Amino acid sequence: MVRYAKEHKQATRQRIIETAGHRFKQDGIDGSGISTLMSDAGLTNGAFYAHFASKDDLVANVVTDQLRTQVAGYGTLRPGRQGLEDLVREYLSPGHRDHPGDGCPSAALLDEISRCGDETQQAYTDGARDIVNEIAARLTPANPQSARGKAIGLFTMMVGTLQLSRALSDQKFSDEVLAQGIENALSFMH
Repeated sequence: MVRYAKEHKQATRQRIIETAGHRFKQDGIDGSGISTLMSDAGLTNGAFYAHFASKDDLVANVVTDQLRTQVAGYGTLRPGRQGLEDLVREYLSPGHRDHPGDGCPSAALLDEISRCGDETQQAYTDGARDIVNEIAARLTPANPQSARGKAIGLFTMMVGTLQLSRALSDQKFSDEVLAQGIENALSFMH
């Protein structure tokens, strides 16, 4: 019974983290109060503090979980540069642009993360480093360190392109930004 209770608490905590991740990416960190986040998870406000010390604690956990999930997803890509090309095309797609709640935490939350506390910024830094390392390993498997600069450039190019495409009210211009972003990223890789 004790083990069940512990597993149940962990599953509930994970549900809060996952639903909050979706909500943060959709409405922003500041645009999401604890009552909304708990309602999304099907729980009462009172249950929040059984799992997290504060909203900042939740945000740091969400950022860690989101980036870990993103990096884990890279394992499903084709090996090497082909997988990286697939990633660029998927990342800079209209579907990803139009559904921020299901997408990359960097493109959705970067401006807010820069205003968050140390714990959240550290969680983001660790996750961003893992993403850059994964990109570098795909660019130059024999010597990932040699591709680190290019990996940083590619990551920033992808995130910035997606953010810009989301900010535009003109659909045609937004689509053009995404298409050009893919072309730029692929030529940058070679």
